[in-house]
Amino acid sequence: MSITVAVREAFALLLSGDADLWQIVWVSLKTSVLGLALATVPAVIAGYLIASSRFRGRRVLIWLVQAALSLPTVLIGLLLYLLLSRQGAFGSLHWLFSQSGMIAGQSLIALPVLIALTLSAVQAADPRLAETAITLGASRWQVMCTVLYEVRFGVMAALIYGFGRVISEVGCAMMVGGNIAGATRTITTAIALETSKGEFAQGIALGVVLITLALLLNAALLLLQGDARQAGYQR
Repeated sequence: MSITVAVREAFALLLSGDADLWQIVWVSLKTSVLGLALATVPAVIAGYLIASSRFRGRRVLIWLVQAALSLPTVLIGLLLYLLLSRQGAFGSLHWLFSQSGMIAGQSLIALPVLIALTLSAVQAADPRLAETAITLGASRWQVMCTVLYEVRFGVMAALIYGFGRVISEVGCAMMVGGNIAGATRTITTAIALETSKGEFAQGIALGVVLITLALLLNAALLLLQGDARQAGYQR
């Protein structure tokens, strides 16, 4: 099949509303959004606490978080596979080859991304902000909310980057989800499967969806950066 024919068939699939194709897109979006949502609150709080606290082993902890950013997702998938397999510590949950297991994997992938970027955003904030809040009698919780609100653009950028990371990964989704049609097949695992079968039309169609999502995410990030600069100028 020539590239021209494959591309034409890919757009025909997209425009025809092919149920199988859009089911794959839905599974990808669902598992990625839920995985990211589960990781967001603990990761943002952890990023703030690491950035604003001084304790023994802090530099080691930051080093470990940053090192986790470069872990291959297939390794995370392998560790999760061992934990969720029948003989694993969490085998009784029966999450292996299910969307629940995939969501857990996406959360683990997003966690270090959100922690590291939130940590950087809080470290870059003006320290006088927290000091002023404390002087005015704010509780520790109120100080944290004030600082996180001040660095909200950085936190939102972390969320966008984290979503891009989880929706485009293939290793963990393949190992934990099993690439089961109609259940755990995602955009990336479907592209890998269709390419191995020599069926390029669906792979290209899903690639178009993935590129469109990437463009939308980057557009949102650019808008956020513009808003952040505007907020900075207004002070």
